[in-house]
This record gives sequence, C-alpha cells and structure tokens, in this order.
Amino acid sequence: MPEQVTTRQDELTLERGRVAVRYARLDALRREKEEQLARVRRTGLQGSVQNHSERDAFATLYEDRLAQLYAVDDRLVFGRLDLDPAHADPQGSPEDGQRYIGRIGLTDEERGRLLVDWRAAEAGAFYQATALQRQGVRRRRHLMLRGREVRDLEDEILDPQMLAAGEASGESQGALLAAVTARRTGHMRDIVATIQAEQDALIRGRLPGAVVIQGGPGTGKTAVALHRAAYLLYTHRERLAKSGVLIVGPSDGFMRYIERVLPSLGETGVVMRSLGGLFPGVQGQEESDPRVAEIKGRLDWAEIIANAVAQRQRLIPAPRKLVVDGTTLKLKPGKVRKARDKARATGKKHNKARATFVKILVRELAEQLKERLEKSAGSSVNRDYLLEDVRSARDVRIALNLCWMPMTPQRLVEDLLTKESTLRAAAPWLNDEQVRLLLREPGAAWTESDVPLLDEAAELLGPMPESGRGATSQTQHERNLENARATLENVHQTLADMGVDGVVDAQTLAAANEPTQTRHSTAEQAGQDRTWTYGHVVVDEAQELSPMQWRLLARRCPLKSFTIVGDIAQASTLGASRSWAESLDPVFADQWRQESLTVNYRTPARIMRWAAQVAREAGLQVRQPEAVREGEHEPRLVCRPGERLQDVVAQQLDDVRTIAPQGLAAVIVPPSLLADTVESLRARHGRLVDTTPGPGVDIVVATARQTKGLEFDTVVLVAPELIVAQSHGVVGDLYVSMTRCTQALRVVSTAAPDDLPAGLTWGPERRH
Repeated sequence: MPEQVTTRQDELTLERGRVAVRYARLDALRREKEEQLARVRRTGLQGSVQNHSERDAFATLYEDRLAQLYAVDDRLVFGRLDLDPAHADPQGSPEDGQRYIGRIGLTDEERGRLLVDWRAAEAGAFYQATALQRQGVRRRRHLMLRGREVRDLEDEILDPQMLAAGEASGESQGALLAAVTARRTGHMRDIVATIQAEQDALIRGRLPGAVVIQGGPGTGKTAVALHRAAYLLYTHRERLAKSGVLIVGPSDGFMRYIERVLPSLGETGVVMRSLGGLFPGVQGQEESDPRVAEIKGRLDWAEIIANAVAQRQRLIPAPRKLVVDGTTLKLKPGKVRKARDKARATGKKHNKARATFVKILVRELAEQLKERLEKSAGSSVNRDYLLEDVRSARDVRIALNLCWMPMTPQRLVEDLLTKESTLRAAAPWLNDEQVRLLLREPGAAWTESDVPLLDEAAELLGPMPESGRGATSQTQHERNLENARATLENVHQTLADMGVDGVVDAQTLAAANEPTQTRHSTAEQAGQDRTWTYGHVVVDEAQELSPMQWRLLARRCPLKSFTIVGDIAQASTLGASRSWAESLDPVFADQWRQESLTVNYRTPARIMRWAAQVAREAGLQVRQPEAVREGEHEPRLVCRPGERLQDVVAQQLDDVRTIAPQGLAAVIVPPSLLADTVESLRARHGRLVDTTPGPGVDIVVATARQTKGLEFDTVVLVAPELIVAQSHGVVGDLYVSMTRCTQALRVVSTAAPDDLPAGLTWGPERRH
C-alpha cells in the first residue's frame, strides 16, 4: 500500500525520495553502458570482418543509449497517476496502484517498473483523463522539478469519492500556466509535462497518410509536431529506425531553436534540416527578393530543368572531322541522332545514359578506323584493339562531350541563372522582367529557393560517372548488393519460418562484405544521401512552402507519410496558397486530412485580438484561437512622426524590459533596418544584443521571417508599414511579428498614422 501522508510538506518529502530513486537508477544505467562501451572499445580491430562489424554495432548501440540517458536528465519524472485497483500496473511497481510518468521508461534490477515512458499506451491517461472520462485515474499529480529536486506539486482529483472526502479541486492549470509564463531562453522547451488533451490526440494520431495540423499563433503546433515525431519513433520503432524521420523547418535559426527538444524526449536519431539545407553540400541563404523566390517556386521549373537537360544532349548540323592517331574520321549527324535516340530510349538518367551514347559512337568510329587502316594496309585489323584508341583520342573526347556532356546539378542550375540564352532556350515563356529578375552574377551564393531546382536537376542528371578506383569500388559495391539480394531470395523461406524475414536487408548484408566502409547511423546516412527515402517527414511553417519545395519533399517520402503544421493566415511569401487544399492537393491528392488546434498557450488574449484585427483588415481569414490568459500588459502603438526612429526603439525597448527584466526581448524590424538597428542597440547594450538567440543574449534583433516559429517574453515591433511594404503588400509577416511575445508588445513607428497598415490604429491606445 502507498505511504499515508497528511500534509503538503509530507507529500513533497515523499516525492523527493521517490524521484531520487529513479535518478539513482538512471545513474546506474549510465555507468553500466559506459562500462560496456569501454569494454567494446578495448577489444580493438581484432578477428574477422564479422567480428569488426559486431564490435561497431555494439559500440553504436551503447553510444546511442548513453546519448539518450544523458539527454533526459532535466525533469526526468514529471507526473504520477493514482489508479483504481482494476487499472493497477500489471507489471507491478514499488508503489502499488501508482504509476510514475517520465521522459523514458525505467525498470529496477528485478524488472519492476519504475517509470513509464510518456509515449507508452499506459501513459495516455496522464494527458487524456477527465472527471467525466477518468480512464481509471483517481488522481493526476504534476511534479515540478528544478534540476533533480522536486520543488512543487499539483494534484487534480478526478475520483468523485475523493472529492467528496474533501480532497483538492479537480481542475487546476497551475503547471500549465507556470510553463507558458516561464522565461524564454532562446531554445524551445518540450511540453511533455503539460501536453493538453487536444494536443495529445494529435500526437498519438495514426501514422499512415498525411495529417495537417492547422493552428493559430501560440497553439503549440511546433511542439505537437516534435512530440508526434518522438511518439511515432517510439511506437513504430522497427519501421522508422531503418528509414528515419526528417524534420524540416523554415530557417537555420528555427532549427537551432528546436534542436534540444527531441533529445530531451529520448530521441537523438532524427535528421533536422532547414529548407535551405535539403540538398547535401549546399546551405541555401534566404532569397533577398521575394519576387524571385515566387518565380523559382513555380512548378514550371520541373519543365525548365527537363528542357535544360534535354538541351545538353545536342546534335551536330554537319559532319565533323576527327583525327585519331593520324587518321581522319567523320562524325555524321545521322549517327549522332541515332545514338542520342537509343541512349534516351534506355530511360536512364542523363549521366548514366551518356555511357550508351558514347559506346555507340565509339563503336561506329572504331569501325570507320578499321576500314581505313585495312584499306591502307591491305590486311585485316582487329577492331577491339581500336576501341580504346578512339575513346582516348582528343578530338573524339571533345566532340562527344560537346554533344553530351556529363553535368552536375550545380553546373546546370548555375548556367540557367547566369546565362540569358540558356534560360530563354529552356523557358521561352518567361517575359523580359522575369528573366531580368532571375539572372545573377556567376558564383553567387545559393539560396533556399535554388535548392528545389538543384534537387530537380539531380533527379534528372543522376550521379556523375565514377572514375579510377572509385569506379571499381562502386562496381564492387553493386556486385555485392546484387549477391546480397540473391542470397536473401534463396533463404527467404527459411528466414520466414524463423520469423525474422525482413530483419536484414540487402544493403546491410552487402555492407558486411565491405570492411573499409565507414559505419554511419541511419540519421547520418540519410542526411548525406539525397536519394534517401524517409519513413516519415515533419514539415513546420508549411504554409510558406512553394510548389517546387513540396515536389522536393514528396521525393523524400514516396509513402506520403507526413505531419504538416502551419497556419494559412501566417503565410508571408508572394503567391502563397490561400488554403491547404490549394497547397497540398497537387502533392497528396485526397490522401491528407486536416486537424485543428484551438487554444493559444503563448500569446495573451489582448495581444491576440489586436493581431487578428490587423489580419482581418488585410482580408485574411483568421480564426482567433482561445487564449488561456488575458495578459497583464496592454499592447501599445507608439507613433512618433518626426522623431529619430532608433531613439524611439531604444526607449521602448528599455520600457518593455522593465516588465520582464530577466526575459528574452526581441526587436523585430524590416530587412532594410536590420543592420542599423543592430549597430544602434549594440552601442547601448553591447554583447547582450545578437541576431539569433544564444547564451548570454538578452535582446534578439531580427526580421519577421527570422523570428517565424520563435517566441520571446517581450517584443518591440519596428516600422510595421515598412514590414508590409517590403513584403510587397503581404501582411503575414506583420501578423507573425505581433504574436511572438508572451508578456508585452510595443509597435513603434515614425510614420504618419494614416500611413500605417489598417487595423493598427483601431486597437490599443496610441501614444504620440
């Protein structure tokens, strides 16, 4: 039976002791895995290839487990369920009728359950149980830890008999409110201890197909998506461990903001990429001109890239003379056309099909050379000896390369964007203004809207031909792979009878015969391989994606298993879709479903009403989520025509920082004011100011797009009229900026009130 406690202090003492037991077990497991890893490493590279492979596999296993055990130290235990006798833990536990919920599952040395992983089915009641549907729960206890120490607890009594006996209230949101009002640090915290029932239903939703989670600002879309990724990896471990999970966000700053969440939930093996990092070896920057991004995002580029590839497979207008070892040969237009048609008919990608093209013409030229030599020598010549002479002849190599050059995606896209004749030939429908916008100087940095074009080109071009030792290695790998497939086919029935069919795939078996191959985790392999297909893809801020970006992501997951989160009203790109159907139907047809989040946990109601007013005045269809709190500080518009803007910004920043002196403040500016604002505020606040959140940073100065998905305690929003103007009239960036804060908002401008976006001057009191 559980210990009898009578006072709150007794309960805190009890819980501190029980939590300490679980941390002790965590430490013991860490020591155990460290010792096992040390033993494996001490064995060195000894024995057979199989022994090497087993050693590496065990080392990876222990390293992964240690990474998980060290990542969950903060708030390891956060909840307790007191259950009806009929719902007691079937595995038994030290505290009969009570179930502790935490970041990972733990058992004691006798296999008794100490801690239930929050993703397990048995933990579902912690998030789902209500007074009307108790699911066997009598009491739900929230444990609030700082470090490893229990600092406070909060009980929700769901059993009517306990309530009648005078126990605590059945409804309490203390833990939730503490979480939503806590100081922001520049890194997103998980919400595992305070997941609400609406969020939990989406986190635990079924895997197949694509689910869209639509939610307004502050509804926890990103948190739900990340926790859903962790839940799916836990529930479908066998499937997703092999194929991996890809998480895609709008920017590198956003990816840094969320990077600690999944490790804190016990998952360290996912691939996380911004939109600019989805092509290996390239990190695309933000496109400076939204008009260019809109043009590059059109599906027309699939046809443009295909045209550009086809135009690299050239014919010749007239016979061309080629000299091979002093003998003049003729490369005839009809023969080139025939070779090109046969190469295309193979269905292979450009660089692979080139081998067929070259082989046909080298054979044709070798036949010519044979005839010339036999005619001059008067004797028979073996053509096989002439093939290499023809292939290596300088004139032949130049001529064949001019007709069908092997090509990298980077070279193809670079030519399109820097050579007007190449762009017009591939896209004759573009007008002069569009061509002018697209063309740039050679060697310019890649942008995030270039990434889908590079991926499209890579899909049509294929890899560059291997040469030398690399080609031999690739050939041997392909031979090993084919042998592995044949072996698995031969033993298929035997493996099926043993119940392990499918556990070993051909790639794994082939790798075992290649001892020099570097071993990588699934996540490492997937992140380096453009052709990798994932088991599931999570896309955040999805309302911003262009059709070409969706096309790229669909290739990454042919099964179309997606979690898509966003808010159509927050779309800020030119040409953005006005509905999810418009955006997703071309990719998923009718194989997607939409769910909604309706509660705003971040933004106070008084700020949210103002932001929604501005959005509606711009014609956006905004469903304002219900805020969990009204907020203590009225947002203000500070309009000071004729004053120096940076002075007004500095004054208002000082003002809002008194509201949350230990909090994280953001100054959100239009792109044209970013550099000047950073310089001005650094002159006043020094190293406390930076353009991205990080250690020691109290003030973040950034554009609206750079703050998308982030949150701050206080916000000073600068020159809203310029934010809209520099977005070419799209109000999405302004709406996003107004909803980033948890405490206080100031909107600052030195423009005339009549020049401000509609809706701003109808709301809170304006100060001149």
